[in-house]
Amino acid sequence: MRDKRLSLGAGAVAWVLCGLAMAVPGLARADDAALVARGKALFTTVKPACAVCHTLQAAGSTGQVGPVLDELKPDGARVLRALHSGLGVMPSYAEQLSEADMRALAAFVSQSTGGAPLAR
Repeated sequence: MRDKRLSLGAGAVAWVLCGLAMAVPGLARADDAALVARGKALFTTVKPACAVCHTLQAAGSTGQVGPVLDELKPDGARVLRALHSGLGVMPSYAEQLSEADMRALAAFVSQSTGGAPLAR
């Protein structure tokens, strides 16, 4: 004879796992929103600020040196490469920003312009 407590326990575990699986996409969206918000803040505060050179409507910036990001619509990987290595007159930010901060900036720019997001 089977122990009913065991089968109830397995059923409860199944419900918990289903609930977690359904909740994870919501958590991912919240994490993405926080990442993009961090990137937006960095866009105007990092030294030198991205906003000094780049025009980006979502940041309220009207820089005249670098490309207009709203027109360029760079994907997240392209932004991340530029932050790591610099590009043209743009300096590298690898010495002053963490990888997480560079990913946040890339997420903000790509999402704001409609470019492809960074791979996870």
